[in-house]
Amino acid sequence: MATPILETRNLTKYFKTARGNLHAVDDINLSIEKGKTLGVVGESGCGKSTLGRVILRLIEATGGEILFEGKDLRTLNARQMEGMRQQLQIIFQDPFSSLNPRLSVSEIITDPIRTNKLLTGKAEIQERVVELMHTVGLSDRFINAYPHELDGGRRQRIGVARALALNPKFIVCDEPVSALDVSIQAQILNLMMDLQEQRELTYLFITHDMSVVKHISNQIMVMYMGQCVEVSPTEELFEQPMHPYTQALLSAIPVPKLQRDRKRRHLVRGEVTSPVNPLPGCRFAARCPHARPECTGEVIPLTERGPGHFVSCVLPVR
Repeated sequence: MATPILETRNLTKYFKTARGNLHAVDDINLSIEKGKTLGVVGESGCGKSTLGRVILRLIEATGGEILFEGKDLRTLNARQMEGMRQQLQIIFQDPFSSLNPRLSVSEIITDPIRTNKLLTGKAEIQERVVELMHTVGLSDRFINAYPHELDGGRRQRIGVARALALNPKFIVCDEPVSALDVSIQAQILNLMMDLQEQRELTYLFITHDMSVVKHISNQIMVMYMGQCVEVSPTEELFEQPMHPYTQALLSAIPVPKLQRDRKRRHLVRGEVTSPVNPLPGCRFAARCPHARPECTGEVIPLTERGPGHFVSCVLPVR
């Protein structure tokens, strides 16, 4: 097995509230090989975006390790982390609110180059901006345009160009296509996959769309209430999901079928339990139709049920 470019070990992030600690990210262990994509899926509020921000230290972790090329990012001081950030970038979900409306396309892409003093000459910087715009499929005529003058797809291409400006090795993609039309989604996804192949980029791809994550990911991690409940190679997860929550997510994918023999839906009923000071055990148990007494009371570790397929569940393989 190749050495992972990024690993987390027992990574946690708790937010203090009046009622106790809210477990946003709880004991996450993941690894991503260079040039590969790990998809992170789950419903809104499960901790996907927080995980991405914690890995980049945009939010400080409560505990655990974040290893990038063998270095624990949590041990680096502000100055050391500043140098490391050139290799770690993020593409945000909303291509409008993540861009400064007062800056032109050229200024937005130039900003990280000037801040990190990657280039200093005006002509060099301008040449680099044009090169990046061509890389992401933006015409030269938009170089002095402002974000409000462009559509969502072009705005997101600016976000991709900005993320590429410093030649990073690892990019957190925080639902980068969820705010776009379906046809534009496909264009941005294909662009990102082409860039990954050309530059050997590594992605942590966060989404709630199972069809999107299947298209772009080599491996998928399913999160529920801050915890990883299943992680598997992409094809294996779609062919044989093992955790009841994963099965419910996959059964919710719309399938156009005129025949009556449609697949049975795995309906999720009940209320989501509180993420504040959660009790040990499976956090999905209150909504799981297969719940047993042993699902609660003790921590349920991820166990390998197949090659590279790990599940946090006491149920036997069905």
